[in-house]
Amino acid sequence: MGDVPSLDHAVDNLLHAPVSRLRREFEGLDFHLGHLPWARRVSEGDRDVRRELAEAVRACHRLTVEPYWHRGRAELIALSARCANLMLEGGIDLLLRSVCAPLVRWRPPVLEAPYPRRVEVRLQGRGLIITPTVFSKHPVSLLWDPLDTAQPPRLTVPALRRPLTGTEPAEADGAAVRNLESLLGRTRAAALHVTAEGCTTSEMARRLNVTAAAASQHATVLRNTDLITTSRRGGSVLHLITPLGLALLRTGALTEP
Repeated sequence: MGDVPSLDHAVDNLLHAPVSRLRREFEGLDFHLGHLPWARRVSEGDRDVRRELAEAVRACHRLTVEPYWHRGRAELIALSARCANLMLEGGIDLLLRSVCAPLVRWRPPVLEAPYPRRVEVRLQGRGLIITPTVFSKHPVSLLWDPLDTAQPPRLTVPALRRPLTGTEPAEADGAAVRNLESLLGRTRAAALHVTAEGCTTSEMARRLNVTAAAASQHATVLRNTDLITTSRRGGSVLHLITPLGLALLRTGALTEP
């Protein structure tokens, strides 16, 4: 269904994918004998069965992804910030050495990763996309389309150290929320919470119902205490929570390890 910004886009891609693409995708999958007739109809482009699959995808997303996505996104942002820091500290060598070691081993110019079968992927100048994931059962996965040599392969690495829960951070522990508000103040605690999903200054102001100047001041204090990072994106700035900010958001207080 592609690398898309929303479930609606993904389902739309599924409904309009060419039959040749469906056949190629289904060739590498093993199905239970009882499911083979249905799978064959999907791969042949049967519109009714394809719509049935699309509804199943929506139902699966509603039950298994949507309740956990807020926390999952916060984990992804934290791992992305960590990877960015590794790049700044030691470049690509340090980043690759630090990704899921010892499962992934960087032996320049070769990156070794576990895979169900022995296979060699040559990048040929395409680059490699490292994608943190919260919903894969595999420690590391290498995803690429051998028939599409233009797209770079993806190395997926887990972003979680513990299972997700289906609650929002503010609902997980009332005492933690009160501690956080006592430490930062209610509005600034809410500002930190907003950055878990990433936001611009104007978005923060709108969600907190404060002026842009006040939102900018809150962001400055959070940034100066290493709870968020700020980067320029076009004509605006993007605020993202840091691993330290995420830990504070979870517990409501900074504690010694």
